[in-house]
Amino acid sequence: MWRRRFFSLLFLFLPSLPILHSQAQQPDPFRWMDFHSDKDHDIVFWVERALEGEKWTAIREIGVQYDAALVVTTLRSAPDTPANQDAFQIWSISLTNHSLTPLLKGYNLRWLDFMTFAEGAPQEIPILYDNCIECAPDTYFTAFHYDRSQHLWQPRWMRGGQGVPIWNANPPPGVTWTQIYAGLAEPNGREMLGTWSHFDYGDVKPAEDFVFRYDLDPMSGLDRTQLLSGKDADAMKLRVCRAGDALPGLARGQDSILCHNLVNPKPERKPVTTPPAHNRGQSVPAVKH
Repeated sequence: MWRRRFFSLLFLFLPSLPILHSQAQQPDPFRWMDFHSDKDHDIVFWVERALEGEKWTAIREIGVQYDAALVVTTLRSAPDTPANQDAFQIWSISLTNHSLTPLLKGYNLRWLDFMTFAEGAPQEIPILYDNCIECAPDTYFTAFHYDRSQHLWQPRWMRGGQGVPIWNANPPPGVTWTQIYAGLAEPNGREMLGTWSHFDYGDVKPAEDFVFRYDLDPMSGLDRTQLLSGKDADAMKLRVCRAGDALPGLARGQDSILCHNLVNPKPERKPVTTPPAHNRGQSVPAVKH
């Protein structure tokens, strides 16, 4: 607590941030803060003050674009708990009025390469994360973008407080569940996520397939979740199964039997229609007695 109080008192004597009023008028690329750099100290102090009163053990990352900071904090349950078991929380913090917006919580945060979901739009920050630790976790995907209308960071495809469910480690009993996903690039430079879940019920009932596409609507720019069917679903199945087409770090399930049979189908045996070699096309008339 003494560290937080010290930073709070010190911040009161700092001059106001001159960059906060000009960022909305000029292009401002995203950048990560350097906690050891003098030029970024004012942002770090600002974030520290905004987080006063919240539960956190450490600030892990601060990214800034325009007038909002994307902040990652971690919370350790006990002093002797291993660092890889820390819970994380991601916030959007205003650099003009200290307001903060909690975005999501989880465990085992993994950063991915920046992705482009719309032509001419800024790249976005994708992540993978789990919903628990020391368990069989569900894994989720989302991406963060700066929302100009709200002046804060927002995650994509959120539902029930979580991003896109891409992996479930708890299949229902009596069902063989095959899960496949991949990040994919389009010829126009846009990127998206494709998922395929195949449920095999054995002799109980026919198998079921659920194929989804997660991207942005090109007209509105809003998050779009599409359940595919027919030829669109077949095309997506093949794309997510081709490991070489996937974006780095955003693919799983391509080694499944389902994908192997789809990408490398066995040639069908054609029925034999030619007569055997000893057949000369002649018949012997029956002998009358």
